[in-house]
Amino acid sequence: MSAYAHQMEQQYSAHGLSDDSDTGSHYELESGFYMKSFTATIFVASLVTLGVLLITLVISLVIMLQSCQSKTTGVIELLNINDYYSYCRVYSLHAEINNLEGYNLPKICRDLDVHYIKGGQYARELDLTMSVVDDYFKSVRPSEDGLDVVLMDIDDIFPRNSYSSNSFLRFYNGSTSNCIEEAKNVKLMFVSRLYMYLQTGGWSIILLSREPGTRRNVTINHLDSAGLRSWSALMMRAEDSDPTKGYEYFSMQRNVIRKKGFRIKCIISSHMDAITIPETGVRNFLLPNTLCDKFEK
Repeated sequence: MSAYAHQMEQQYSAHGLSDDSDTGSHYELESGFYMKSFTATIFVASLVTLGVLLITLVISLVIMLQSCQSKTTGVIELLNINDYYSYCRVYSLHAEINNLEGYNLPKICRDLDVHYIKGGQYARELDLTMSVVDDYFKSVRPSEDGLDVVLMDIDDIFPRNSYSSNSFLRFYNGSTSNCIEEAKNVKLMFVSRLYMYLQTGGWSIILLSREPGTRRNVTINHLDSAGLRSWSALMMRAEDSDPTKGYEYFSMQRNVIRKKGFRIKCIISSHMDAITIPETGVRNFLLPNTLCDKFEK
């Protein structure tokens, strides 16, 4: 018995050691964590959504920055244009007073003249002037004797002579001159509308021009083609007079008109020489003009 028991004890001990070895191998732990498939899907979808939101935010910020930069640049450019335009206006005014010709203007002024026309600013200023004229003539009426007259300067709306055309070409190149011709057409439409408005109101209209009397028939043909008819008189410069002395010319013409018994109530012109002499009871209107028109002499 003792020998058998001893043998069984040895077998049991060996079996126990084997069991311990097997058990240790069976219960070995692994690192990591376990997640169900549904939870994993939600997690991945959240990451994708967060990524899309971040990309959208970045794109929005980039667009906002570009928009702000563009607006700032536009304001700066607009300020620069306005500054240059004011400079050219002052320059052209002094040039006109001193009878300088257009090709003496800085090149930036010639470029701005195109911008002034193509951008529609010239047409808008003409419309605003029409509003000012309309406000005035709403409050006044011509006398029944027909002696109250409006003087209208018709230069700058019709082609000039060959000498003027050469000066014009020296001031502008071919492509730009087309733009200026467009401005002349706009002004002609405005003057025609203003002319019809005054005639409808019963006003007598006397037309003034710096062109010599030798071009009278040509000027009348231009007036007829533009629909400017039934005027009271057409006064033109004498052939031997100095075309650069506009102040003296218009002063003399006003005196001639008064000696004939007419009462001047209004003078409309695009040039300072026609309206700079103040007179009691006379309303002056200065029409907006392009720079080239001021110097096409």
